[in-house]
Amino acid sequence: MHSDNPYGSRASVISLDSGWRRRQRQAVKRGIKRKVKLTKGHFIAEYQVPTAVKNAIEPVYAANRTTEFSHMRYTAATCDPDDFTEANGFSLRTKLYNRETELLIAVTSYNEDKTLYARTLHGVMMNIRDICKTKQSTFWRKDAEEGLPNWQKITVALIVDGLDEMDKTVLDILATVGVYQDGIMKKQVDGQDTVAHIFEYTTQLSVDAKPQLVLPQGDDPLNLVPVQIILVIKAKNQKKINSHRWLFNAIGRILEPEVCVLIDAGTKPGHKSIYYLWEAFHNDRHLGGCCGEIHAMLKGGKKLLNPLVAAQNFEYKMSNILDKPLESSFGYVSVLPGAFSAYRYRAIQGRPLEQYFHGDHSLAARLGDKGINGMSIFQKNMFLAEDRILCFELVAKKHEQWTLTYVKPSKAETDVPENAAELIGQRRRWLNGSFAASVYALVNFYKIYQSDHGIIRLFFLHIQALFNAVQLVFTWFSLANLWLTFSIIIDLLPSQGIVIGGNPIIHWINQGLKWIYLVFLALQFVLALGNRPKGERMAYSATLWIYAALALYLLVCSFWLTGLSFKAIPQALSEHKSFIQTFLSPPLGPLMAAMTATFGIYFFASLLYCDPMHMFSSFFQYLLLAPSFINVLNVYAFCNLHDVSWGTKGSDKNEALPSLKSRTAIGADAPIVDDTTNTQEDVDAAFQETVTRALTKIVVKNTREKPTMDDDNKTFRTRLVAAWMLSNAALAIGIENIHGWLDITSPNITGKFIHKWLDEMALKRNAYFSVLLYFTFGLAFVRFLGCLYYWAGLHLSRGFRRLFRLN
Repeated sequence: MHSDNPYGSRASVISLDSGWRRRQRQAVKRGIKRKVKLTKGHFIAEYQVPTAVKNAIEPVYAANRTTEFSHMRYTAATCDPDDFTEANGFSLRTKLYNRETELLIAVTSYNEDKTLYARTLHGVMMNIRDICKTKQSTFWRKDAEEGLPNWQKITVALIVDGLDEMDKTVLDILATVGVYQDGIMKKQVDGQDTVAHIFEYTTQLSVDAKPQLVLPQGDDPLNLVPVQIILVIKAKNQKKINSHRWLFNAIGRILEPEVCVLIDAGTKPGHKSIYYLWEAFHNDRHLGGCCGEIHAMLKGGKKLLNPLVAAQNFEYKMSNILDKPLESSFGYVSVLPGAFSAYRYRAIQGRPLEQYFHGDHSLAARLGDKGINGMSIFQKNMFLAEDRILCFELVAKKHEQWTLTYVKPSKAETDVPENAAELIGQRRRWLNGSFAASVYALVNFYKIYQSDHGIIRLFFLHIQALFNAVQLVFTWFSLANLWLTFSIIIDLLPSQGIVIGGNPIIHWINQGLKWIYLVFLALQFVLALGNRPKGERMAYSATLWIYAALALYLLVCSFWLTGLSFKAIPQALSEHKSFIQTFLSPPLGPLMAAMTATFGIYFFASLLYCDPMHMFSSFFQYLLLAPSFINVLNVYAFCNLHDVSWGTKGSDKNEALPSLKSRTAIGADAPIVDDTTNTQEDVDAAFQETVTRALTKIVVKNTREKPTMDDDNKTFRTRLVAAWMLSNAALAIGIENIHGWLDITSPNITGKFIHKWLDEMALKRNAYFSVLLYFTFGLAFVRFLGCLYYWAGLHLSRGFRRLFRLN
């Protein structure tokens, strides 16, 4: 390609932060001086975009009277997001152009690299193209047929949590599409620190994850449509809830969208996935929020070679087949994942957002005891799963009848942890947050009565609350129940006549495996209370392998015993026992029921949804790693309950940005500041370098960060872990010794008495085991009924809309 082509060349690996800071200083030193009037004391200015970016806009879109294609707009917001209002002098282009916003799509990011960021942004832009060109919806089709620019009803907000923390290569991607330029951000305006740097531009360019530039090609119907982008770069890292406050209380308040879609950087929305989310709101006026199906990114199946990835893939799949449809059938999905979900903007106004923003540490001083400074450690953990709080408050909103649902056709993919240390760190936040939020939802269930839900909906919400309470109890006692399941099943081998190398040998093999199980379980508490996962990678990896081997042994025993139970059916029927009585007889009957629940329901539900591949590619790995998910992940999460990862990191690196000082000019009606803007030639020359950097793959070094510990939080942590351990130990010991102690010193004791005593003890233990397995079967069956109901409703509503041509 020719040298004057800004999209032509690629460079080698570059320095990140130092190069970015150098470019800020260079841009300030040269350029054209100009005077800019402050708007109610705020710096708002427009800057011309590179010629190549402006020329990339198709003529059919560029022929308007606005500057949205020729100039980028910058606002130095020196205020809290709650004060970013039109009354205070702030506004956004979409509002200034009097455009209605139907869909506001927000991408929140922290320090994701440009590959992850481009994957998400390009996926969003392709979804917007598909929405604007869809033939499925009268709402969008009508504007297209009348020649109206329906892309003007959609706005994308890119919110970056901290300028210093962000990967600066992302800025090259954003500069390539025209929404950012070096040397424009201001550190201060009249002594007030800039809280957020806001850029606005409407672009038709994109960069995919390869990275490769995506340009409009003639009249190609696959060309991207113009996308209105608002880029908010927060000066300091203030966490995700604060980013959502910029979205809902600043941008949302000005644009007043109908639907807000939330996406985490790194999540790739699938084909028409955002349209399907919007469609759910369009077809249900009582819908307050929804989510799509998130699945693991497998790269064509290559990542399934990693057992951890395969196990997580199975978890994601079964959650989307059993759990989400069940909750959707009740009308209350307990968690709409922040990585890919949507809310009706007016539905979350008021108490839902107020409660949600109590977790924003930047509001701590203003909220006082209601903010995080007044929260207990349990409440702080609750806000680690802040999306669960928002979901509950939305359904329980006073005098409203908002519901939540799951939209199966809407799909998105995301990366999952590929090693034990990363997985443990991720699940700590998930498990502690969801546990605390689940307790919150149950304790505050009475608020449902203040809503306007109908009697039928309230009835099913009560059923769901009961189901969630049972699951919470199961989660609490999962440690003991897993141990009891393991010990009882392997002890059934000799009692059923299965002898390997003689009865004493199989007995001592089982005893040895039990000791190995308990030793590694005790090790988890030692590791969790004193070490970080990344500092003990070998120990955690070894633990996963050990428990996988024990799980394999448990599976072999279970299949063997299940086979025996089927083999015994003809004999039992010949003894005039009913089939039901045979099926319910312990210990093999309940085991067969549990195996049916585990395998039969999973397989049938997956086939019902025409999505069975994970059963063949990931189920076995999940079964092997399932004990580790309880014994390793749960133990680490509870032992680190005190670590809520609040607080901001230092922000002392903004010296590269200039500050502005206003002055009053003679005859001017507002203060003015001196600003520097580049000539078109300099803008185009800098753009060539920017594109070169954007299309270059970079090596990024990950840095470790240690959490801060608080003594009071550790005390609460210790008490809760002690209660959890003791209650699980009490249950395990109680069941193991349910028949009391055998007095071997009694003169009346005989061999026959001992055998009878052991048989009675085994009978009582097996009775508990039967109850446990039937509860497992029952919970799985309820989930299956929910997924069946959702499946039927999904296909009936789709057929109904097609029959009557609704939508």
